[in-house]
Amino acid sequence: MKRVVILASGSGSNAENIANYFKDNTEVKVSYIITNKAKAKVLERAERLQIPSKIFTKQEFLDGKNVVNFLKKEADLIILAGFLLKISPEIVQNFPNKIINIHPALLPKYGGKGMYGMNVHNAVVENKEKETGITIHFVNENYDEGAIIFQKSVEVTSEDTPENVAQKVHQLEYAHFPKVIEEIINNL
Repeated sequence: MKRVVILASGSGSNAENIANYFKDNTEVKVSYIITNKAKAKVLERAERLQIPSKIFTKQEFLDGKNVVNFLKKEADLIILAGFLLKISPEIVQNFPNKIINIHPALLPKYGGKGMYGMNVHNAVVENKEKETGITIHFVNENYDEGAIIFQKSVEVTSEDTPENVAQKVHQLEYAHFPKVIEEIINNL
């Protein structure tokens, strides 16, 4: 049984989508959902989904040691699903090519510190981009600079608002992220 640990900081809609995708899978299990925020809505989703959850402080993530020790016991693959903290070098070094993130744009465009969620969608619309999409990539020591695993684009029209763009991107995330995770974990 391969174990997936999901890191999330917010509502956890992607985390729930991933958990539901694997719930009947006999070879892959979401073993934990981890957050850095005690009031994150993802904790409610984890409880409802009957997935164990754990909170690590921002400092514990920055230091990395406690998080690494925990992950070594619980994870074959680590998924960032709306997790906003930078992953410490200690964690990255202990899990090379085993930490995956999804970004709501076609990297390298609109990546880096502060570029997440509506910040990205606002920038896409303001810059009159003709397309946007998702990028699934390995995590390294820098924001949004790890090797790209998968990209999928969607058209942006002149009538689109940032909210419309967000909906289009979420549809891509829900459709493709679990399948890419499954491909990667099956090749571990």
